[in-house]
Amino acid sequence: MIPVTKPYLPSREKLDRYIDGIYERAWLTNNGELVQELTKRLEAYLGVENLLLVANGTLALQIAYRALGISGRTEPTEAITTPFTFVATASSLKWEGVEPIFTDIDPDTWCLDPALIENAITPHTRAIVPVHVFGNACEVEAIDLVAQKHNLKVIYDASHAFGVNYKGESLLKRGDAATLSFHATKLFHTGEGGAIIFKRKEDLERAKKMINFGITGPETIEELGINAKMNELQAAMGLCVLDEIEDNLQARADVWHRYEQSLPKNLQLQAKPQYLDYNYAYFPVVFESEEQTVLIAEQLKEQSVLTRRYFYPSLESVAFLGAQAEQPVSKNIASRILCLPIYSGCDTQYVLSKIMELL
Repeated sequence: MIPVTKPYLPSREKLDRYIDGIYERAWLTNNGELVQELTKRLEAYLGVENLLLVANGTLALQIAYRALGISGRTEPTEAITTPFTFVATASSLKWEGVEPIFTDIDPDTWCLDPALIENAITPHTRAIVPVHVFGNACEVEAIDLVAQKHNLKVIYDASHAFGVNYKGESLLKRGDAATLSFHATKLFHTGEGGAIIFKRKEDLERAKKMINFGITGPETIEELGINAKMNELQAAMGLCVLDEIEDNLQARADVWHRYEQSLPKNLQLQAKPQYLDYNYAYFPVVFESEEQTVLIAEQLKEQSVLTRRYFYPSLESVAFLGAQAEQPVSKNIASRILCLPIYSGCDTQYVLSKIMELL
């Protein structure tokens, strides 16, 4: 069976050495030596400052909302976001007491359409939460202009955008904060984990308190907090994966380019802006109709090839997120999209042969 994705497993020998050190120090969590090392190395690799490691990507979003004063309010609060994303983008808002307000996406890039944001702003709007979908850059300049005009915070869900550069610098430096997921299937992972990159150091310092129950000393609690810390075993995996990141990136790029060169040109691929250094984390394809998409997914599964309707359904249709107007572009793309298998060692030739037979 060819899975749609597969965790990258680094050198076991190197991981064992890190674990030996954990046993020697008997320091398993609470900002351990490996968490500190991984923080510094990620800041250097990504070209960012004010990076905070956390236990997973969903907590990264929730802590970012709290640290920036978007959640935890007594009055009704809204944030404008995209319906074409993994559910955690919106459910994390809802969990924090912030109503996600969906506006539609660009039909080519599949990212939040900046032209539609302003009409959705109300007196309760406090933030914009765009998503760099599949690692593709949002129209960050246009979004920033809307946010500045209306005094809104911008938190980018950059779960897919590890290592992506835009106009010569890290895409993660955009907005008031950007969050990453280090889930096992991501390009870079810590098994489970995540990170927040803050624009301002004062927001980072507040978030540091929040992820450790608000505790700042043996007898001092200064902040409403939660347990969102990354542990040493997660950091050990991350350090090993980071050591081999270029090999993993190249392997994914090879798979991505084989698909791009071999698939029929009438299939819709994601449009990307100029000056984008992509990370080849996903290979989504939009087919002609929902019927064709479902049929191909089913028939590929019969041929031992797993795909995923990622992202389906369009989130404005999810009841617990609140009844909202249909977003036609998102609904249309979500109904016709499949992500093809992409990971280091993927048998691309077999996948392509089966797709071409079906088409």
